[in-house]
Amino acid sequence: MSLDLARLRADTPGCAHVLHLNAAGSSLPSRRTLDATVDHLKLEAEIGGYEAADAKRDELNGLYPSVARLIGAEAGEIAFVENATRAWDLAFYSLDFEPGDRILTCVSEYSSNYISYLQVAKKTGAELVVVPDDNHGQIDVAALERAIDKRTKLISISHIPTQGGLVQPAEAVGRIANKAGVLYLLDACQSVGQLPVNVNTLGCDFLSATGRKYLRGPRGTGFLYARQKTTAGIEPIFLDNHAAKWTGDNEYTTFDNALRFENWERYFAGVLGLKAAIDQVNELGIEAIWARLKPLADGLRARLKTVKGVSLTDLGEVQGAIVTFAVTGKDHLAIKAALRAQKINVSVSTQFSSRLDLKGRGLVNVMRASVHLYNTEEELDRFVEALRRAI
Repeated sequence: MSLDLARLRADTPGCAHVLHLNAAGSSLPSRRTLDATVDHLKLEAEIGGYEAADAKRDELNGLYPSVARLIGAEAGEIAFVENATRAWDLAFYSLDFEPGDRILTCVSEYSSNYISYLQVAKKTGAELVVVPDDNHGQIDVAALERAIDKRTKLISISHIPTQGGLVQPAEAVGRIANKAGVLYLLDACQSVGQLPVNVNTLGCDFLSATGRKYLRGPRGTGFLYARQKTTAGIEPIFLDNHAAKWTGDNEYTTFDNALRFENWERYFAGVLGLKAAIDQVNELGIEAIWARLKPLADGLRARLKTVKGVSLTDLGEVQGAIVTFAVTGKDHLAIKAALRAQKINVSVSTQFSSRLDLKGRGLVNVMRASVHLYNTEEELDRFVEALRRAI
């Protein structure tokens, strides 16, 4: 299926105002997503928040099958969560770690996740093991397999790191985890909406995702996938009277599906906005989206190679829509500011986001230009020319 670029741009109000190369931060939403979100806020103002939720109950409940269709799950395996970090936290902190339990992760892991590993290791006596990279700069799956022993409690990696175009071999990791009978938590906040993600082929037990990045949904939205077959016995670290029912003076029961990871209060307008965004991805086809993003990003890398002083910093056998680079002897934050003054949006990833990876490569920070389906070849030319002038 080919994508109608002119129509996609006309349906994205932001395209008329900025050259947006920050999808890895927060994408430009479509008019459809914007309308779904704003219309519900208006309805709440007109008839009341509880009443608006009741009026839109069927549409709100429609989020679950929409997400399930996108990632190959069952609707009962999906929980709405306010962001990817909280979704990830709900999975990770609900596991009972004991002294000697081992957590296996990767070099490119995201700081929020890594801080959580360190905290749990400090509190429980669990051991954190960083699996080395292979020659491509991605997790060495052979080393991962060798690192697994009877003490291994969890394998947890980010599918695509925040600081580069690397696409980790997540399916290979899943096969190893499943063979060993080890729980597998996948941070997919940068991959869902960018490329095909199917939980059955990935083999993950938990998957966390956000709405604001490649799904083009509202900020303050995300979801958690919890595989029913392997996670049904895991009780969430947090419970309220939505996730559980007070069934006796000293008794409670939890939902037997992923709804037990939710809480009662939520951003209802955001739920509807997220559903609209995901429905649009499903209609366009994630394969078609990936087929556009991959060559667009590769074309940007080719352009950047022609700029004096610029070095590409993306790793991996497969590289996605996040393009990162360093400019010799220049202040990346100053370049970012100079570009923003021209209504060109990029980002800078620092060691604060991924200390082991960037520090290990001698990089203080990298510039990040992340494309989405609404970007054009002409915009990439304009960006690279502006970059030349800025440096």
